[in-house]
Amino acid sequence: HDDVRRLDRRITDISDASRVDADLSRARAEPLAVVPLLSVLAEIHQTTRQPGQPVMGVASSGNSAERPLTVMAVEDRLVQVLRNLIGNAISFSPPDGQILLSAVPAGNMVEIAVADEGPGIPQAKLDNIFDRFYSERPTSENFGQHSGLGLSISRQIVEALRGTISAENRIDADGKVTGARFVICLPRVG
Repeated sequence: HDDVRRLDRRITDISDASRVDADLSRARAEPLAVVPLLSVLAEIHQTTRQPGQPVMGVASSGNSAERPLTVMAVEDRLVQVLRNLIGNAISFSPPDGQILLSAVPAGNMVEIAVADEGPGIPQAKLDNIFDRFYSERPTSENFGQHSGLGLSISRQIVEALRGTISAENRIDADGKVTGARFVICLPRVG
């Protein structure tokens, strides 16, 4: 039964990966205010949060009513990327940890980040995690719960939106890894 579920999940994810380029070529990118989107995602998480799950917050700078942080994007696909990053952050977070969604201007780009307090990413794997079928999961999860396509699909979507996605470890003043941080950079509108 578990093997059938794993195969079904993998087939679904492969099918989704195949459709992304076609869907994005037909979809029309529109100006999208980033901070309200992050706030809604955080609110959904907080409303459905189970005991022990991480707390989620939102931070932004350089965002104002006169000049909001706005990017050109296909909303449902950007939400797909953010939900994948948030899901990963939840998986790796310690009980009652914190996840921070943030948006800041970065020149002519908007930097959107998802940061957690988990174990971080092995340094040698920072680039590999975006490869198809690569999966670096917590030992507490059952084998095969993930197809190893989520981050690959996320990169495919972000690049189609003319942006970049990267991963880094959060490091404290003593050089200790305090979590992971995924950063999406998309061209700013306005």
